[in-house]
Amino acid sequence: MANIEVSIEIGAQRDKVWNVVADLDNEPKFWKGTKEIRNIVKKENTISREITIAFRDQKCMQEIELKPEERIEIKFTKGIIDGDKIITLITSDKKTILKVNWNIRLTGMMGMFTGIIKNHIENGTKQALQKIKEEIEK
Repeated sequence: MANIEVSIEIGAQRDKVWNVVADLDNEPKFWKGTKEIRNIVKKENTISREITIAFRDQKCMQEIELKPEERIEIKFTKGIIDGDKIITLITSDKKTILKVNWNIRLTGMMGMFTGIIKNHIENGTKQALQKIKEEIEK
C-alpha cells in the first residue's frame, strides 16, 4: 500500500474552503490525475461515481461520503486503484488546513508499480492543493 499525506494552509475560513473542495464535479479543474467524472447516484451526502484517471485513461468506481465542513471520504471500489483518499479540513485561527491522506495500491498485475506511482500521486496532490489554495485566496 502507498500511504501519502499532504497538507496546505489556506488563508480562509472553513466554509469557504469546503465550498470549493466539496464541489466534486469540479475535481478535474484541480486534480490533473482526474480527467473525467460521471456521477451515477447522488443522495444527500453520498455519491457513487465513475472517474477516468490520467493513468492510461483507466476507469475507477468510487463511493464518496461527505461530512459537511469536516471531511470527504473517497473509497475506490473498482478499477486499477484500490483503497481510499480522505480530505480533511482543520480550522486554525482564521485559516484552514486542508489535508489529504491516500492509502492506496494498484490492483492486479499493476500492483508491483504501486511504489513507483506513489511519488507521482504525492506530487499531483501537492499541485492540486496549491491550485485550490490559489482559487480560494484570489
